[in-house]
This record gives sequence, structure tokens and C-alpha cells, in this order.
Amino acid sequence: MTDKRPTTIAGYIEAAPREGQAHLHQLHALLKSVAPQAEEAIKWGTPFFVEPRFVFAFSAHKKHCSFAPAAAAMAHFRKELAKHKTTQGTLQLPYAEPLPEALIRKLAEYSLQLVREREDDAFW
Repeated sequence: MTDKRPTTIAGYIEAAPREGQAHLHQLHALLKSVAPQAEEAIKWGTPFFVEPRFVFAFSAHKKHCSFAPAAAAMAHFRKELAKHKTTQGTLQLPYAEPLPEALIRKLAEYSLQLVREREDDAFW
């Protein structure tokens, strides 16, 4: 029996629900533009950007995708996140709505900055 779990982000997106693939491609491109030097990896079945620590991740679900920046980024932008559905560590992005690109970019840039500034601190 072969393991059919995706080993790349492109493979992950291809295996995701069809209705979410456009969002996932857009989210992946946005995150790649913020962290072009980051390694892209599938960890625990989820796409991650690593530089050299985890910077952020995203995941696909039935009706939405989730973006997981650093916990400190979620706290820093909590007022802007108030009008969006969130969990403790993720921003939920419904497939039926446009991506809030400016907010995602802010969260991603802040997370990347934290990783670069606090290489020895644990902030996840």
C-alpha cells in the first residue's frame, strides 16, 4: 500500500476540497511573497513555512481554510481580527468570502519579524 499523503504544498492544495483550491493557491502565493526564503514543508499533514523555525502554517477544511501565524501575531492584531472568525491560534477563511489579503499579509509579516528577532524565544 502506498502512502498518498501529500509531500509538497502543491500536492496538499491539489488534494484539498475543490471549492477551496483557489483560496489555497492565493494564500500560498501571498505567504510565499512574504517569506520567499522560507523552506516550505508538510509537517503533521499541514503546510508550514520554516525559517529556520516555524513562521506560519495553513490548512484546508471542508468549508474554509485556516491561517496559523505566530500566537503573538494573533494577540498583536486582535482588534483587527475581531470581525473575523478565529480560534485560539488561527484565522478561519471561508471559501465563500474573499481572502482578507491585507490582514493576512500583516499577520504573516509580523510572524516573520518575530522569528527573525526572537530566534531563541519560544512564542508559538
